[in-house]
Amino acid sequence: MIIKNTYGISVAFATNHPYGVIPKSEFTGSALQRKKQVAKSKSDTEQKPTTDKVKKLRSMSKRTKQKIRKKITCFSRTQKRLSFVTLTFLNQVSDEQAVNILRKFIDNVKKRSNDFQYLWVVERQTKNTVFKGNVHFHMITNKHWKIKKWWNYWMELQIKNGIEPREKDFRPSSAFDVKQLNTNNIKRISTYVTKYVTKNDAKFKCQVWNCSRKVSELYTDFYTNTEFTDQFKKLNAVTKEFIDTDFKSPVINVKMIDLNRQTLPLYKRLDDKNINIINNK
Repeated sequence: MIIKNTYGISVAFATNHPYGVIPKSEFTGSALQRKKQVAKSKSDTEQKPTTDKVKKLRSMSKRTKQKIRKKITCFSRTQKRLSFVTLTFLNQVSDEQAVNILRKFIDNVKKRSNDFQYLWVVERQTKNTVFKGNVHFHMITNKHWKIKKWWNYWMELQIKNGIEPREKDFRPSSAFDVKQLNTNNIKRISTYVTKYVTKNDAKFKCQVWNCSRKVSELYTDFYTNTEFTDQFKKLNAVTKEFIDTDFKSPVINVKMIDLNRQTLPLYKRLDDKNINIINNK
């Protein structure tokens, strides 16, 4: 059998199924492995009549949530510290307008920061009774923020783009909220991901998440044989094991691994691969 591993989870596939075929690359999950799409010629686009389509609402699928969780965990393994930023708005805002302002904010941060890396997700506010359903954004970054400077900029950027404060002097400090995350505490990182990503089932009229180029290029999984997962058994680190009884399924079993000081060093091959990407090596 072939084992697909990421931090805390190992999935075993049967080798007599396409999913169980040993891959050409030991690592997977990086944008570097995507096939480049061939650009459509002008004649091709002219032949298709344009029609006004109703914009479909977007949401986070189970697969998307898993991808985001993996990207954040892998990102955290390349950094000593991360910042968790929450960006909220001064007044009612449409989904499309909100994400447009966010993009302008990120573009400005890129210009004024050295190697700014990030991942953001959108969320609907549920406790705000004044602007019920208003979107806000959560962003995990490698940046040390000068709070006053960037708080002021976030306020002014909103006003410049038509989001007037609901009251004349309404400039809440919570509109730009920053918390520091110690990346050695991988369980705390996981808690944030669970709270703001995996429980997010709302629908939006805008993109639901995005990340910087280097974060997209991080590898999230690697393949091994059973000798790798046997090490976790010896350490008594397998917290749960699910055996698939469906004979048609390519999955043999799933192991949940306790991430601690003993088990994390076993993921060094994935750490090293991603550190090289972050450091442009």
